[in-house]
Amino acid sequence: MSLLDGVCAVFMLAGAGFCLAGTVGVLRFPDVYCRLHALTKVDNLGLGLVVVGLALQSGSWATALKLLLVWLFVLVASAFTCQLIARAALRRGTPAWSGRRES
Repeated sequence: MSLLDGVCAVFMLAGAGFCLAGTVGVLRFPDVYCRLHALTKVDNLGLGLVVVGLALQSGSWATALKLLLVWLFVLVASAFTCQLIARAALRRGTPAWSGRRES
């Protein structure tokens, strides 16, 4: 295993860890707004780390550029989707978490 393989593995494992943390946040956070935050912020960083690891391992600039473009499109789509879901929840009157536990 070369140094490049090790660096790529570290990036991809870190990205997988961030994606796992985002998934746990979606399952555990109390309201739709907190869940959206976990999903968009953490999973975008996780995908970015995985893409960096794959781009370093790809071997060609064209493939690396395509991977980075995919990540850019996911970032843009995720931002728009998050905003639309939050706006729909707000218009429906979905309350934000007040900080108190419901019994």
